[in-house]
Amino acid sequence: MKEKTFSGYQILSNAVMIIWTLLIILPFLLLFMSSITDENVLVAYGYSFFPRKFSVASYAYIIRSGIKILKAYGVSIGVTAVGVFFHVFLAAMMAYPLSCKNLPGRKVLNFYVFFTMLFNGGIVPSYLMWSAFGVKDTILAQLLPNFLVSAWNVMMIRTYFTTSIPDSLYEAAEIDGASQFQIFRKIVLPLGKPILVTIGTFAGLTYWNDWTNGLYYLQKNKELYNVQNLLNQMVSNIQFLASSANSNVTSASAQIPSTGIQMAIAFVAILPIMLIFPFFQKYYSKGLTLGGVKG
Repeated sequence: MKEKTFSGYQILSNAVMIIWTLLIILPFLLLFMSSITDENVLVAYGYSFFPRKFSVASYAYIIRSGIKILKAYGVSIGVTAVGVFFHVFLAAMMAYPLSCKNLPGRKVLNFYVFFTMLFNGGIVPSYLMWSAFGVKDTILAQLLPNFLVSAWNVMMIRTYFTTSIPDSLYEAAEIDGASQFQIFRKIVLPLGKPILVTIGTFAGLTYWNDWTNGLYYLQKNKELYNVQNLLNQMVSNIQFLASSANSNVTSASAQIPSTGIQMAIAFVAILPIMLIFPFFQKYYSKGLTLGGVKG
């Protein structure tokens, strides 16, 4: 059997991809190793891939929060799942009619959606508007403000529907007597799965990493804090203890691995995303070969 030979371009491209992968993985590895490094060693010698002394005190401090961490994870998971579903569904529902070439006033509607991308009312008007809608100190505060529908994502989905789904499929469905909703459900959604999964990934990252909504709108009901809000609160408490002028508080805070906890908190917050993301890779690969018209 003749051995397969590799060209210089293949070797170079593989080497570049390996280096690029290492550049992505190494920061996460350094983050984790720093989180299990003894606080005194971390302060004295800095961050290292090979800690001089291991310690799980940072994770022990987080675990002592117990039920708070579990509730925060529950809120984050629930908000992310519900938010992604409605974000993708509403964006697709808006994008589909905009992709129809025979829609009356299509150019005006497209410009209207595009126009909303150019300007933003700012934090104060947004806060006043959403507060008037009664979302303060409710679970809706984690769902609705700023993230439910994105004009940019609508335009991306619309472009994908326009360029990747042949008009012949729409025409065939209409000849068979399918309604617009049936076309959307049975043709557009299945063939648009790659872009919908991509947009859902972006939306999921946005919901999971969000801490501003909880900071602005959850002023009394701290039970609705997500992981980011809770971890941010823990970091703030640790920084307060470390900078307090009270000797009693300072002596107590000296036992808290403040630097290591910040590393552990960052790792705990990003770990679920790292575990879930690989399961969506198959949808990206399907997007390269998916076609609606068979020869």
